[in-house]
Amino acid sequence: MDIDQTLQSFARFGVRLGLESIQQLLTNLGNPQARVPIVHVAGSNGKGSVCAYLSAVLTAAGYRVGRYTSPHLIDWCERICLNEQPISPADLEQVLQQTIAAIQPHDPPPTQFEVFTAAAWLYFAQQQVDIAVIEVGLGGRLDATNVCDRPLVSIITSISREHWQRLGPTLADIAGEKAGILKPGCAAVIGHLPPEARAVVDRRIAELKCPVVYPESAVDAGCGVRGEGCGEAEYQNIRYPLPLQGSIQLHNSALAISALLILQEQGWQISDEAIANGMAKTQWTGRLQWFTWQGHKILIDGAHNPASAEVLREFIDHQVSDVRCQVLGDRLQGTEYEVQTVQTSYPTPHTPHPTPTHWVMGMLSTKDHADVFKALLRPGDRLYLVPVPDHSSADPEELATIAHQVCPDLADCHTFPDVVTALATATAENVSRREDTPRQSLTVLCGSLYLIGHFFKLVGDGK
Repeated sequence: MDIDQTLQSFARFGVRLGLESIQQLLTNLGNPQARVPIVHVAGSNGKGSVCAYLSAVLTAAGYRVGRYTSPHLIDWCERICLNEQPISPADLEQVLQQTIAAIQPHDPPPTQFEVFTAAAWLYFAQQQVDIAVIEVGLGGRLDATNVCDRPLVSIITSISREHWQRLGPTLADIAGEKAGILKPGCAAVIGHLPPEARAVVDRRIAELKCPVVYPESAVDAGCGVRGEGCGEAEYQNIRYPLPLQGSIQLHNSALAISALLILQEQGWQISDEAIANGMAKTQWTGRLQWFTWQGHKILIDGAHNPASAEVLREFIDHQVSDVRCQVLGDRLQGTEYEVQTVQTSYPTPHTPHPTPTHWVMGMLSTKDHADVFKALLRPGDRLYLVPVPDHSSADPEELATIAHQVCPDLADCHTFPDVVTALATATAENVSRREDTPRQSLTVLCGSLYLIGHFFKLVGDGK
């Protein structure tokens, strides 16, 4: 059985929000989802890393843990994990065969995502997991994962304007869809939301009488959270390593720990030691990830919508600040001065940036291209645009036109047929332009998780 070919046969049904098909298919399979206690995670950004934290900690606590996420970067097996290990190709083939065999001729035809989601439920039930961490695919209310009446905890990490073509044009519309995962009387953890979205979610929580927690961000308890090392954070008097990069992880980790504390109250045995151990082992590939390619250090991140692009921009600006601090410290060594901090203001799109970035980017046609460029690009930056293979890619030439409109003072903007050619050009030009501060100029690969996955297929993911 060729898994890609088999699943491709269901791709013709496209993306179809609704629960009728998945519920019928699960009924045919004996409703495996009813045998799987879950934590359900929705959100525009951050839900993948929150799922990764939860799965790692619950595994460290000694439980048999399923994790279901999407999309995958390299292969389908990544989406279904048991105790942090991807399902084997043989097991995936077997469970997909069982799932497809359950489809009856008179049933509404399931989509590719519905077939795979049903297979995940079946696998977790067969493996008798103690708990599963389930990431919403698209939206929430009508997503194929939204088939459990009594989640242990429901989490909404963030809400921004994404997938608006299907979820609705306003933040309120999108919030209504995300809030669809909330269930009567079931605990909820809600992240930082824009006021328009927060009002919708709050109304739904009140209607359903959900016990709710609105976590503040964790406290940065050690250097490295915004930089390249493994930082430390503290939340609710629990101190833990924070291996994922970016200050946004102070919030994402607080969401995960809030959910874990709720599980503690429900009787789950999760010690502070298990939290620290699990957080330390958390991995989430392709998100603010440093990578060495052909001897060049590059930064890799999906940054597929405006909100995630802003997170990437903030992270890069902190890199500049950190390097300035180190350079100033080096210059003052042996003097009477001691460097504590260096305050930097983030440049606006109209202010020349002192450390131009080399962007290698590709985006899907459905994304908000101008808003992503507005978040990322600064005058003097160099842009290398590529297609996203095997997906509905935005045309690189059209992206170049948009980029020039958003940031007319780009130093350079070119299109390339593929990501490897673009990266080779970007890294070579970066090296040729270095002076005495080589670490201040970054090469960044971003714009689409599918592009990141394609790159990793070509060169390996660095694990």
